[in-house]
Amino acid sequence: VQLQASGGGLVRAGDSLRLSCVVSRRTASNNAMGWFRQAPGKEREFVASISWNGGSTNYQDSVKGRFTISRDNAKNTLYLQMTSLKPEDTAVYYCAVGRTSYAGSSSNVYQYWGQGTLVTVSS
Repeated sequence: VQLQASGGGLVRAGDSLRLSCVVSRRTASNNAMGWFRQAPGKEREFVASISWNGGSTNYQDSVKGRFTISRDNAKNTLYLQMTSLKPEDTAVYYCAVGRTSYAGSSSNVYQYWGQGTLVTVSS
């Protein structure tokens, strides 16, 4: 399974971006998916997750109300709509496919990872 993340870039505080992640195999439609991020000098952290059918979502507290995770299983694609971006959102964002349909926040429940897309938010 391969994941290709895209949509990152350089934006200003308050701007919006939408990240996409295309999964190479349809089997991911039965699995939860998630977004993680890693800022320079910091450990990778959970951002958001979504169950296999999109019926359940979970967010890190710092992004609640600003970020929206969604998926289109027909297109094998995961999205992260990010609004009201802040400089502290600057990081490499990674998409991941879960081991099961459980949309957890621990990286341990994810088995496949994309290469990451860089989001830089200037103040």
